[in-house]
Amino acid sequence: MGGETITHPSFSSEEESLVDKDFPFPSGSSQNPTLVRDKSRMKIEDGKNEADRLSFEKFDQAGFGYSSSLEEAYNNRIHKVYKEVLESYDQLWVRSRNLSDAKCKVLSYVPGAWIENAGGVKLSDYDVPETTSLLLIGPKGCGKSSLVNRISRAFEDDKFAPQRAQVSYNSSVEDGTYYLQEYMIPRDSASFCLYDSRSLCNDASDNNNMIKRWMKKGVCNRELVFRKSDDASLKRRIKCKRRELGWQSCKTRTVNFVIFVVDGVTVLKSMESDDPADVQYLQMITSAFKCPYLSFKDDKPVLVITHGDLLSIADRVRVRVHLGELLGIPPAKQIFDIPESHDPVTELSIVDMLRYSLEHADRNLPHKNWVMEKVQKASLSTCIYLLAMIGIALVAAYIRHLNTRHAYKPKLHIDWRAIRHMWLDE
Repeated sequence: MGGETITHPSFSSEEESLVDKDFPFPSGSSQNPTLVRDKSRMKIEDGKNEADRLSFEKFDQAGFGYSSSLEEAYNNRIHKVYKEVLESYDQLWVRSRNLSDAKCKVLSYVPGAWIENAGGVKLSDYDVPETTSLLLIGPKGCGKSSLVNRISRAFEDDKFAPQRAQVSYNSSVEDGTYYLQEYMIPRDSASFCLYDSRSLCNDASDNNNMIKRWMKKGVCNRELVFRKSDDASLKRRIKCKRRELGWQSCKTRTVNFVIFVVDGVTVLKSMESDDPADVQYLQMITSAFKCPYLSFKDDKPVLVITHGDLLSIADRVRVRVHLGELLGIPPAKQIFDIPESHDPVTELSIVDMLRYSLEHADRNLPHKNWVMEKVQKASLSTCIYLLAMIGIALVAAYIRHLNTRHAYKPKLHIDWRAIRHMWLDE
């Protein structure tokens, strides 16, 4: 891949101990799972045929009195999830050799191409959009704009092309993106697009209202986004941006799926801190992610963790498992670790995330409402017919009125008594 080398992640004993803080192994275990290199690939060595079980300290702390069998089942499940996430990095490294094939599948996508013809429903029965729209949502500084640039670069032939999305250098000073921005992927395609959005805030009500507006009314390129909690000076600055942009008519698109972006470093800090300000980050993520407007039927948004390059592999695994438990989604299948790296493994993570999003977007396309369309057509035909009949009736009444007025001749009334002197000589 253009001379790039694949550096496979490895674990140190110190990193393994960090994982054990969240998922400690039983002290009675004679051999804990260790990570070793085998032909440049990371594998998990259990030390025995059956995997060592993880202990979960929260049971004892909460004092729920669960039976030992239930606790053992729960520990086994957590252990299985942890190992599955850990092994996913190894699988990515192996699959990255077929990166070009994976890219071709995404590049060949057209809206509705991955619809599942279940229940005898055909493609023509769905309301298929011209362009599939994927909306990026996340807190301030999570890296939504940087993710747009990495996704675009993964499908660009020109690796030296300038970045498309403006990235905030210091997220603590500015609020980042103030308006919705559409990015076709790739640039010259119209199959699917990404929408970069304004960041979430600590006000859950503002977040829900903003999400509700996007999901119900659609998104529009260069649409400025206001929040009720914006202060007067910020609103003035935003209005100045509107004047700079000028007036431009853009098409409103329905959101077909959502990509939820979080900062892995901030999540880890929130996991390990008791500071209310740090804990608030996870609370904001949980509240926004579970907003009912973000879900499509039973499908929740895909989750992307950024800035993983600043963390060890052990911490990245811990963050994914923790978010999976917190948000109720499978961490190995629906949570994607996309660091600030330019290598085949990262590109494959991007491709996998996009394919997941596009497949679920197609799977949740709305059905055409044939009944309503027939009713609307019938109503329109009935209205036209009634208007025509009323018009004919009015014209006929007018013509009758004219004919009646011309045909009617008033009778001449002569008072013979009054004029009899005219022929009588009296």
